[in-house]
Amino acid sequence: MKTLTSTPNKLPLVELHKEPDGSVSKAAFAKDVEAGLSKKNKTLSSRYFYDSRGSQLFQDIMALPEYYLTRSEFEVLTDQKEAIAAEVAAEGFFHLIDLGAGDALKTKILLRELHKQKQQFDYVPVDISGHAMQELTERLHHELPDVPVQAVVGEYIQALEWLQEHKSERKVVLFLGSNIGNFTSDESMAFLKIVRSYLGSGDKLLMGMDLRKDPNTILDAYDDKTGVTAAFNLNLLRRINEELGGNFDLNCFSHYATYDPQAGVMRSYLVSRKRQEVWIEAIGKMFSFTAWETIHTENSHKYSLEQAQEMGKATNFSIETVFLDKNQYFADILFAVK
Repeated sequence: MKTLTSTPNKLPLVELHKEPDGSVSKAAFAKDVEAGLSKKNKTLSSRYFYDSRGSQLFQDIMALPEYYLTRSEFEVLTDQKEAIAAEVAAEGFFHLIDLGAGDALKTKILLRELHKQKQQFDYVPVDISGHAMQELTERLHHELPDVPVQAVVGEYIQALEWLQEHKSERKVVLFLGSNIGNFTSDESMAFLKIVRSYLGSGDKLLMGMDLRKDPNTILDAYDDKTGVTAAFNLNLLRRINEELGGNFDLNCFSHYATYDPQAGVMRSYLVSRKRQEVWIEAIGKMFSFTAWETIHTENSHKYSLEQAQEMGKATNFSIETVFLDKNQYFADILFAVK
């Protein structure tokens, strides 16, 4: 394991998602909300943070001085792009598969470097948003017209299944950001095992992992003093009101964040400030809240490099290289198939 510190190319979208625009259906949203709010310990899935307003609020979060995560990974990719590009391309032509690509802002650093090095590859961004993938394809056609792009609209596993059937050459999977941290320990292991099952000899996985650090630094990143993160969390309730006919009073709920340094888990909640009842029209049901009852909305796990190595070993990956920012806050880890 190495550790380092700081046209004809425009193919049609592959639509695997059931919804035309890649959005989650109202029925699926309602089903998940009902299931979460019916639990003894209420939950709402973090996958529903990102409607248009939620996405804008997250852009605002990334610009906050407290939110080190995005800056740290940008530093890793910018300062070490030459080494990363050379390593992923060392064995010849490959498909660069970007899970959860979004606007590919960070991935473009690698795309430009791979193009500069004249590496042989094509780019396969994957996202559930058809609109985002159409926009990304158009932008890349103008920004990097020599790079072949074929976007896939669908869930990660759907996309990997399609790729196995249609793309037989070597694969390098990107899972950037700290997305792996949103899974539980069991879920992260299951996810990595599934990804591994679609990869073969010579394939690689470049995965972002937020590292353990001063607990106060982590807590500040998820509970900024200006209240942007609170607005992002509360936006879940606004979205239920607008899309499912809920009558949540956002003034009667508060954002609460806590970090457990022993478990390495950042947890976010919405807290009911009083006893209240909320009706959701699309579900046809009233939900009761006691004073100070919580709704769990997100986990974000933080890892040590030893944990990363253990995760790789348990899922039949081996660590080739760890790319770190200068503060060693964040790692992009290159895993190889064993």
